Amino acid sequence: MTTAAVAILTLVAGIWCLAAPDSFARAVAFPPHEHFLHDVGAFQIGAGATLLLALVWADAPATALAGFLVANSIHAVNHALDLAHGGRLSDPWLLGVVSALTAAALALRLRQLGYVVGAVGTATTPALAPFVRQKTVLLTTYRADGTPGASPVSIAVDGQRAVFRSFEKALKTRRLRRRPLVEVAPSTGRGQVTGPAIRAEARRLEGAEAARAARLLAAKYPLLHGVLVPLAHRLLRHKTGRTVHFELTPLPLSAVSERTSDVEAQRA
Repeated sequence: MTTAAVAILTLVAGIWCLAAPDSFARAVAFPPHEHFLHDVGAFQIGAGATLLLALVWADAPATALAGFLVANSIHAVNHALDLAHGGRLSDPWLLGVVSALTAAALALRLRQLGYVVGAVGTATTPALAPFVRQKTVLLTTYRADGTPGASPVSIAVDGQRAVFRSFEKALKTRRLRRRPLVEVAPSTGRGQVTGPAIRAEARRLEGAEAARAARLLAAKYPLLHGVLVPLAHRLLRHKTGRTVHFELTPLPLSAVSERTSDVEAQRA
């Protein structure tokens, strides 16, 4: 709470410096200098952005790079707009190059993280280790007759299990009522498989277990599952039903063989 409050106050001060430097100078009894106050505003906004990102991003280098990128980019714009108040013609270009290099470093770091900037759990079973930082997986569920259906979902690993969420009226939710056996494979956001699949058993969660699953997903995906997905689920609830959460437990090879035989027998 304190971090968020300080971040908001810092952002307000920064925006005030940029938008109304004379007003800010009078408020703090500081001799006004428009370009200087614009730069103060740039770095205040950068500091505020860094504080806010630190609340939801778990990686320190990515947080620092993003905060600096915000501050330095505004700084570059200030030098371009305030040339009449001093500085050199080369300043905006040099600062722009620094921002471009910072953006490239941030992109590289995000790629190393698999574009997962939130907090991730740890896997206590080898089967789930590849999914700890995996952003999206392709979840394959089965109809009553054994026909498969697949869709990409977000996943969060928590020890010997993983969790995901869905709509109550979604096809995969209906399939899981009849057959909890699933396949899970790393994939792109569009569902293109990028790694080997594992077999797992799904169990619907309720109450405190469902709430914990929601927190795990929000921690790993601060924007997507902390804000956007819950908002979409609320807006569409009248059509899709309430949000449901599931636990995925990897199956040992013996159990996989037995259940695969059952599926094939039903298909036949």
